[in-house]
Amino acid sequence: MEIKKIDTAVVFTDPQNDVLSEEGTSWDVVGASVTENRTVENMERIFEAAKAGGYEVFISPHYFYPVDYGWRMNGPLETNELETRTFARTGPLDLTGFRNSGADWLDRFRPYIEDGKTVVASPHKVFGPETNDLVLQLRKRGIGRIILGGMLANMCVESHMRHLIEEGFEVTVARDATAGPRHPVWGDGYQAAIINYSFCAHALLSTDEVIDRMR
Repeated sequence: MEIKKIDTAVVFTDPQNDVLSEEGTSWDVVGASVTENRTVENMERIFEAAKAGGYEVFISPHYFYPVDYGWRMNGPLETNELETRTFARTGPLDLTGFRNSGADWLDRFRPYIEDGKTVVASPHKVFGPETNDLVLQLRKRGIGRIILGGMLANMCVESHMRHLIEEGFEVTVARDATAGPRHPVWGDGYQAAIINYSFCAHALLSTDEVIDRMR
């Protein structure tokens, strides 16, 4: 896959405190993978390269509003997110308590996301972008190729990869700009994701390789 700023964009899912901060609700299950992959550092390196090189950047965030706690059917991870109030916000039009909350951006990413140029899509509500406007925002800017990273590797990142491919985008996944949960029964989510990226993505690259191709 060629990477050219004219039609390639960076897409990060869930660059938020609850999955990337040691204070987040998910750190117990994702912290080891985040640390080993240097996920935060590598995401920041891609942010920097994108901004320096004139690439467009898109964020697909994950939020839960009070009405979402009335859902009557949820999978295992959805259930855990709702029970732990991961990505919780007070409402779609209410930012009370949002700053520095678990749903907020990791603080070191704030300058890149809040620079007035980064496109923050509406929230995806489960794992994939079927429930937000990410694809519309990409199409409206003539984007056909995606550099994808963020959290969680085997859930939101993989779901975004699969849907974007189905929508006709070429997708490169930055293998160390993501991380996954480890569960004593369910297994290692990161390793499961890497296998599926290898089968599905147009390229699976390290952050070093991504940045080299962005030049």
